[in-house]
Amino acid sequence: MSSSSQELVLHLKSIAHGGEALGRHEGKVIFVPYTLPGETVRARIVTEKKSWARAALIEVLEPSPDRVDPPCPYFGPDRCGGCQWQHIAYERQLALKQEVVIDQLQRIGKIADPPVRPTLAVGEPFGYRNHMQFTVAPDGRLGLLKADSREVIPVDACLLLHPSLVDVYASLELAWEGLRRVILRCGVNTGERMVIFETDEEEMPELEVDIPISIVLHRKGKAPFPLVGLPFIHEEVEGKRFRVSSDSFFQVNTAGAEALVRLVREFLAPKGHETLLDLYCGVGLFGFSLAEEVGLVVGIDASESAMEDAAYNAQELGLENVALHEGPVEEVLEALWEPADLAVMDPPRTGAGKAVCEHLRRLRVRRLAYVSCDPATFARDATYLTALGYHLRVVQPVDMFPQTYHVETVSLWEWEG
Repeated sequence: MSSSSQELVLHLKSIAHGGEALGRHEGKVIFVPYTLPGETVRARIVTEKKSWARAALIEVLEPSPDRVDPPCPYFGPDRCGGCQWQHIAYERQLALKQEVVIDQLQRIGKIADPPVRPTLAVGEPFGYRNHMQFTVAPDGRLGLLKADSREVIPVDACLLLHPSLVDVYASLELAWEGLRRVILRCGVNTGERMVIFETDEEEMPELEVDIPISIVLHRKGKAPFPLVGLPFIHEEVEGKRFRVSSDSFFQVNTAGAEALVRLVREFLAPKGHETLLDLYCGVGLFGFSLAEEVGLVVGIDASESAMEDAAYNAQELGLENVALHEGPVEEVLEALWEPADLAVMDPPRTGAGKAVCEHLRRLRVRRLAYVSCDPATFARDATYLTALGYHLRVVQPVDMFPQTYHVETVSLWEWEG
């Protein structure tokens, strides 16, 4: 029997970043998706490397008491890859996410005893996504991508989609050969909704619309083109209203966004006079939420659309203590020389990187709130911050993405130079 088809009985010990439980066989780590720590399973090796292997689940021999029946008919091996953890009771999902953050900070960040709080649940465990992307299958139906694949699994409904977008998805009737993707967005607290069509075609579609909604066309290399309504929606967080254009980033979980703002405020504890750097500021969520509690907000982002939104939002909110700089964060920081007291940064999944961390130290930032959507790159950046003399005070995991292995964290770093 070749190793690629070998069947094993494994007792799974822990969870990996990526959502798979793992066990060991003959000294080699074996990752098995759709399982839980504590379970005994029969699995078949599908990928084998020198020190690890990945196996497909065949049968759960001894299930965990935290195993539940997934409510979605599209969930499971060789099905939709949008969720990885619907088979896990929600309280256990929260505990596993804390374990993953601790493990990454220990192994990658080299922090022996990281101060990681229990994972914070926010909002609902289903129906929370205010922004979702669907891909067009070869037969024209909409669906989500299979795990580790470009294959599209057509879906009639997604349980993660916010209720205000469920009827929009159900009402879509598409007959457009050049359509690649359909993106749905909504303002949970404003009721505004948007459909975005992504295509490589020049031809405009024929539209029939019978609900109040914005429809925007995205074509490669061209500015977004509004077909119906305006090319943006609004969302409210803590009573502040933010314009979000069709190609601007905003947190996909509105209740989670509110929790992140509260945590950033708690950790930075502004006194009213400080300069606050808002790195990867997007439309201004963090900096503008704290603007009335600091002396100056300096917002930096490379996204042209996000910075246009940020400038509009600052004006609409009546904020006169905001300075905005468009460009790559490390390049803009390099041009700054005035010291800053506080910083918040919310980088993409790739993390901030060494240069950004060094600029924070050069600018004498003494308190940093680091918002991260990836524990591995956060742990890598933790090594840079630690080497620069910053001390990690607390990490708060936030469950922005229930039913998946993804976890957001907000951490507080202090420099006492």
